[in-house]
Amino acid sequence: MASRRARGWMGLALVAAAASLLPPAVAAQATSGFRSSGKALSGDVRVARTAAAVTVDWPSDARGERTTLTLSLDRARPLIESVAVGGKVVMAGVDPAGVVTVGTRDLKQGWTIFFDNPRKKPFEAFPLTLGRERVAVERDGAHTRVVVDGARAGPFAGSFTFTVYPGSRLIRAAMVMSTERPATAYTFDAGLSVVSGTAPPWQSVAYTDLSDRIVRHQGASARAAATSPQVRGRMIVAEQAGGGAIGIVPPPHQYYYPLDYANNDNAAWYGSDYRVLTGRTGLGVRQTLEGDRRWVPWVNAPEKSVQDMGIFYLPDPGDAASTTAAAMTLTRGDRFKSLPGHRTFSSHYHVEHAADFLNQARFQQSRGVPTGLETPAFVTRFKEMNVEIVHLAELHLSREDLDRAGDRLTLLKTIHDETARLSDDRLLLLPGEEPNVHLGGHWLSLFPKPVNWTLDRQPGQPFVEDDPVRGKVYHVGSSADVLALMKAENGLMWTAHPRIKGSLGFPDRYRAEPFFRSDRFLGGAWKAMPADYAQPYLGARVLGLLDDMNNWAADASERKFAPGEVDVFQLTRDSELYAHMNINYLRLPGALPTHAGGWSAVTEALRAGHFFTTTGEVLVSDFTLDGARSGDEVASRGRATLRATVEGTFPLAYALIVSGDGEKVFRERVDLTDAGGFAQRTIERRVNVAGRAWVRLEVWDVAANGAYTQPVFLRAR
Repeated sequence: MASRRARGWMGLALVAAAASLLPPAVAAQATSGFRSSGKALSGDVRVARTAAAVTVDWPSDARGERTTLTLSLDRARPLIESVAVGGKVVMAGVDPAGVVTVGTRDLKQGWTIFFDNPRKKPFEAFPLTLGRERVAVERDGAHTRVVVDGARAGPFAGSFTFTVYPGSRLIRAAMVMSTERPATAYTFDAGLSVVSGTAPPWQSVAYTDLSDRIVRHQGASARAAATSPQVRGRMIVAEQAGGGAIGIVPPPHQYYYPLDYANNDNAAWYGSDYRVLTGRTGLGVRQTLEGDRRWVPWVNAPEKSVQDMGIFYLPDPGDAASTTAAAMTLTRGDRFKSLPGHRTFSSHYHVEHAADFLNQARFQQSRGVPTGLETPAFVTRFKEMNVEIVHLAELHLSREDLDRAGDRLTLLKTIHDETARLSDDRLLLLPGEEPNVHLGGHWLSLFPKPVNWTLDRQPGQPFVEDDPVRGKVYHVGSSADVLALMKAENGLMWTAHPRIKGSLGFPDRYRAEPFFRSDRFLGGAWKAMPADYAQPYLGARVLGLLDDMNNWAADASERKFAPGEVDVFQLTRDSELYAHMNINYLRLPGALPTHAGGWSAVTEALRAGHFFTTTGEVLVSDFTLDGARSGDEVASRGRATLRATVEGTFPLAYALIVSGDGEKVFRERVDLTDAGGFAQRTIERRVNVAGRAWVRLEVWDVAANGAYTQPVFLRAR
């Protein structure tokens, strides 16, 4: 059983058939601060049970508001009897809805896979069924979980769980199931539904469309054949007559499996007979089967792994507008918060603006900026999201496309000129490439100023020459030349999508090479890929690599770091970018560096490890080990004091203190469940660092959003 299911079990078991036999006086008895084996549920969570229902009641804000979830034990009635906020019922008489689509994974390269297309092989969709065989209340730290056994969807079987969080209205609703079917890849859709033909408890279904207005469907329109609209904010809302609503909100990053294009793929559904939910009317969120119609890998489900397919219900006493506003505060309006002394930095975008610029200029016969490219959509999106520094990965095109656009040095000049033109006091746009030559696998380049270089070196051609028009031009024909270029221009290189995609097997295969061991090789970039809901957090692939690389390091010059990367292609105003994003907070006090003045402060902060990386919801505004900050070094005394200031929008779950001794990796878990939503916490721990070489910190919330620091390094006293 996965750790999420194994933590803090409590003994309230309510077998529906047995509950109906309880004497009325016993069955109706309410328990305040329910106790079992002498342990109370934390956070003033109260459980009441009758012969017909179990009710969980918890404080949902700091003003004394309480939210209530009542579940029916009668299999003939909808499972969710009611949800109430502050005594006001906002939804009643509904069932959880779920569809699990089961396909087959290509395991030729194992489970760490992106280049796979289960949509092109036979697959089948199955509805969620709930046997309601047993209902139990569990304690999960300060959170409380209600487990309904008897959940099934095709080859998957397990339970359906509701988790509530003192200090938050959120209710996590999850199909927690496993399968013995081999090589399974899957997607899941989720929401709420009622039997078709009965009057639904909602008056209207509402969502925000791509013109940023709330659209409502009522009556026959809301009950018509199911449809899947494009929406902002990844959510849909059911509104009651007379006020009260409930939003269906997915985990903002975990729910979306990785794709090359961050398209807005009709992430919601409403209406009747949605897919295999025959005879049901409902609404919810969905995972696209077709994705961007390139590589569409879906989600991993290794045999017997417990897949936690969770979304959130967000009850609200108001309407769709207030529910949507409340949901969007969880992602800060899909923006990245400003932190004093930090600048937001995002990397790896294949917008291919240079090729587009040259092609459009030729097509329009323009000598200036082509019409339509004055302010590209990606520039506007970055500014709206408070992304202050963006590292492009241009020229990631076919040879035919590159030749059509222009020769390499012309393309580079266009990149340099256009990143300068599009940069201002709110956005620093940096030239960069994913050149993928000479080293092995895929890698990214970043220089502290514009640099002209070619990807080959002809026999007898010098490594560097002075071009009468372009100035210094480097010619690179080997890994030794790449390293020499990086040393000459103080550049950085790192593995793109390490251990997956075109970097499968890298950087491991070149870990002994001089270029990798150099301080010019930064490390490997982090992204939540592949998707696997048996993992309670994101991006284990690269977090493990970060630990491995620093255990490999023989001296200080070989220490490595893992900046976040996004790795998506063209962006438009309507792209669902936030779901696929992460952000790096660089420690850069003072004004934003300028393009004209160079951005060596950016490359120096990266090389020094002076940053943390986050999905956006969890922030680590300060982290020290005996006063040393990430990337820095401190003398080891056997034990050290770790301090961190953290905050989250979703309720926090736990922190991991991760350390290594050059061979092994050690993890210490710190429970953070006593913090509600929108909480700030200070973590202070005495940590055993005897024999350790480095220590870093991760912090995760209940939606699998998280943040991780770069290591602090230890030297013996």
